Amino acid sequence: MRKGIVLKLFLLTTALCMLILAVIFIGQTVFFKQFYVNQKVKDVNAGLLAYKNEYLKNAGDAQTAARLEQQFYQKYNTWYAVLDSRGGLKNTEDFFMEIRLNHSNNDPAYSGRTIKIPLYKFINVEDFFNGNTFTAPWIKEGESIAFEGLEINNQLVIQRMGWNPANLREENRLENRQMVTKEYEVVTRYPSPTQYHEKYPNILASGTITNIQIPDGAGNARYMNHLFLERIKAFEANLLYGDYDPARDANQIIDYEENHVNYKMFVNSFEDRDENPAYLIAMTSLQPVSEAAGVMQHYYVYTALATLLLVLLASFYYSRRIARPLLRITSMTKQMAGLDFSKKIPVTTKDEIGDLSNNINALSERLHSHILRLNEDIEKEKQLEHTRKEFISGVSHELKTPLSVIQSCLSILKDGIASHKRDYYFNAMEDEVKRMNLMIADMLELAKYESGTYKMKMGSFYIDTIINQICEKLAVDISDKQLQLHTSVGHVEVVGSELRIEQVIINFLTNAIRYTPERQSILITTMEEQDKVKICIENKGAHIPDEQLEKIWDRFYRVEPSRQRSTGGTGLGLAISKKILDMHDVPYGVTNTSDGVIFYFYLNKKEK
Repeated sequence: MRKGIVLKLFLLTTALCMLILAVIFIGQTVFFKQFYVNQKVKDVNAGLLAYKNEYLKNAGDAQTAARLEQQFYQKYNTWYAVLDSRGGLKNTEDFFMEIRLNHSNNDPAYSGRTIKIPLYKFINVEDFFNGNTFTAPWIKEGESIAFEGLEINNQLVIQRMGWNPANLREENRLENRQMVTKEYEVVTRYPSPTQYHEKYPNILASGTITNIQIPDGAGNARYMNHLFLERIKAFEANLLYGDYDPARDANQIIDYEENHVNYKMFVNSFEDRDENPAYLIAMTSLQPVSEAAGVMQHYYVYTALATLLLVLLASFYYSRRIARPLLRITSMTKQMAGLDFSKKIPVTTKDEIGDLSNNINALSERLHSHILRLNEDIEKEKQLEHTRKEFISGVSHELKTPLSVIQSCLSILKDGIASHKRDYYFNAMEDEVKRMNLMIADMLELAKYESGTYKMKMGSFYIDTIINQICEKLAVDISDKQLQLHTSVGHVEVVGSELRIEQVIINFLTNAIRYTPERQSILITTMEEQDKVKICIENKGAHIPDEQLEKIWDRFYRVEPSRQRSTGGTGLGLAISKKILDMHDVPYGVTNTSDGVIFYFYLNKKEK
């Protein structure tokens, strides 16, 4: 089954568009998450570098640090914080508890000392702002407190706090859960708990709360992301126990999952303004991209339907638009195959199709002109063939009579009959020979005009001059019949072949002299009509039957009875005149008057 180009283009364009859309949709589904994560990592790393430099300029200002953290979160949707050399939050002077120690069970060096404990490690800041301290109602200035911890690298690390030593294992205690969990993990690495505590001595002490500082304003927000704080405390535990090596893990990106949500944590080590080790830690959630990918999967269903409809419409329009000029070209070439060159392809573009249309139009014009020329040549050949046939037919017909006359005269002379009329028969044969020569010359001239190959040389001349010259040439013939010639011609310059127009006028005037009765009149006049001149030759005393007016232009036609062969010419003069006037493309004709006949024709005036 033949498929049209519109259908092919439609199917191809639709398939191509659907393939591109499918690739885009599959690419977004498969690679969108990875692209998002890579871009997120790139943006956060660049942001951490910029905010690290900003932090170094404003180190020691808790309010500025909190503001920078908020700005970073708003810009990158990522929490970040600066940690000290032991992994604890810097700038925690706005959320701490101060304790004056009274007693230490195994290290007298701690007795009488005052220590400052960051509260973000043990209690949520919201409990203070909501008046909710039910987990630790004893957290008040002047209240007694006991704690348990470890000594790691000669530094006290508190694990649990309670209102008295007996409370350190009860439910209402406070503890740094990440440190406690990490201890359970590290203990298993040693052959026995004793060896573990030899490296990390246990500290149990008690004292009195002397001061509690609660954050205000912007500083409050940095303590409200409990998930982030838990990761900071976990990092601190890893750092204290040596599971994080700053030299090995200077710039680290950690993947982890919490509550079925994926996160990325960035850890960058650097030196603060005092050239002490510090850490820049940031945490971002990958949940938005997961949610976005899930929403996009549902969104794709509607998008695919709308896109499919749009692709079908666009493909159909595109196919029709591209194929329209090709269909026009196909229609045009079909017409050309049928030799119909009447239509042209409209060219509306300047691309290859436009060039093709122009070339086909040019080819159509050229073929049309060549075919017209070929048809003209064929018509000329037909005309020549027709002329040859008519010439042969005419000659054979017209020469029968004079040849018969000559043959009869020769027979009479040969037999010796009427020998006293010998001169008469010789004169008769001589007249017939002259008549045959004249007739053959006229027929050759007529054949020349009818062949279609003869080209007249056109020029300009004065019509009155030609008429006067012709009248002088025929003055003897006019005088022999005692005819009266009247002329009324103007001095007008006309365009035409002077020699052939002279021949026409001679034929018309000779015809008038021949068939005008003796002592009658012949009138020659010219009349100007706008850009033309009408030449009239009128003879008095003779008429042509109306039914024969059109036939007198035919070759060898003679009007009976007055125009017999014996008294007329060859019968070709008017036929020759007709061909000459046709080649001038001017009107001509003959008409009867009240007392005679008028032959007339027109010539164009010369433009001034």
